[in-house]
Amino acid sequence: MKKIYCLSILFLIVLGAQAQDKVIKLYEGEVPNSKFAADYKEQSDTAKDNNLRISKITDPEILVFYPKKGKSNGVAVLICPGGGYGIVSMTNEGYSVAKKLNEKGITAFVLKYRLPSDEIMVDKTIGPLQDAQQAIKIIRENTAIHDIDPTKLGIMGFSAGGHLASTAGTHFNQVVIENLNKTNLRPDFMVLVYPVISFGEFQHKGTRMHLIGDKPSDAMIQLYSNELQVTKETPMTFLVHAADDKAVPFQNSINFFLKLKEQGIKSEMHIYQEGGHGFGLNNKTTKESWFDAMMNWLTSNKMKT
Repeated sequence: MKKIYCLSILFLIVLGAQAQDKVIKLYEGEVPNSKFAADYKEQSDTAKDNNLRISKITDPEILVFYPKKGKSNGVAVLICPGGGYGIVSMTNEGYSVAKKLNEKGITAFVLKYRLPSDEIMVDKTIGPLQDAQQAIKIIRENTAIHDIDPTKLGIMGFSAGGHLASTAGTHFNQVVIENLNKTNLRPDFMVLVYPVISFGEFQHKGTRMHLIGDKPSDAMIQLYSNELQVTKETPMTFLVHAADDKAVPFQNSINFFLKLKEQGIKSEMHIYQEGGHGFGLNNKTTKESWFDAMMNWLTSNKMKT
C-alpha cells in the first residue's frame, strides 16, 4: 500500500511539472490534408526517465505555458520536440524547455504535431509543416491575448523537431495552409538543437524515410535538405550540437551555419566535443549551459532585454 501511495505521489509530481496553462487546437473542424483511418488512434507511453512520448497524432495542438503574471517580456517561442517523425518527445524536449523559458519571461508554445503518415494524410510530406505554419499563424493572430510581441516570435526544434523548425524557417514562402489574412509565417529567430537539417550525405535515415519515403526523388531530397533552402530572408539562428552525436551527425549544424554565413544571416553555433544525442536542456559532459548562451544571444540581438 505504501509503495502504491508513493507511486501515486510521484505521478502527480510529474503531471504537475508538465501541466500547461492552456491547450489550443490547431484546426476547427476537419484537419486539412487528412483522410480517415479507423484503427489509427493516438498513443502515448512514458519511458524510464519519465519522458512522455506521443505517436499517431490526428488532432494536433499547441500547449501554452505562460511566465508568472507580470513577468512576460514579450518574447515567444514555438517548441518542436523531436522523435524522428515517428514520435513526439514531449517532456525532455517540450515541457521542461517551456518551463525554463517561462523562468526567463518567455511565453512558450509546445507543438504536438502530426507525424507524417500515408494512413492519415493525402500528402505526408507537408503534414508537419502545415501544423507548424498553422501554429505560427494562430500565435501571431492572437498576440494581444498572449501578451507577446508579434516581431519576437521564434521557433525551437530538437532533432527531427529541428528539421521541422528549420523547414518552417526556410519554407515560410511555401504556404501549405489556408492563410486568408496573409499572416506572416516567418519565425523571427530559430534555435536548433542537435537538428536534422539535411536529407543528403549527413541524413538521419529514420527522419528522412518517415517524411519523404524510402525512395525519394532527388528533387524531394533537395527540397527538404534545409541547408540548400537558406536565403537572405532566413531568420537568425542559434545552433547546438555535439561532435560525438552518432544519431544526427554534427555536420547538419555546421553546413547550415556555413550557408547562413554565406547569406549574411546572424548566427551562432556551439559544438560540444561530447554529449551524444538527445541531451535536451542539459549536456552532462560540460558545465556550460547552451540555454544560458542562447539567452545571451537573444539579448545581444535585441530579442530580449
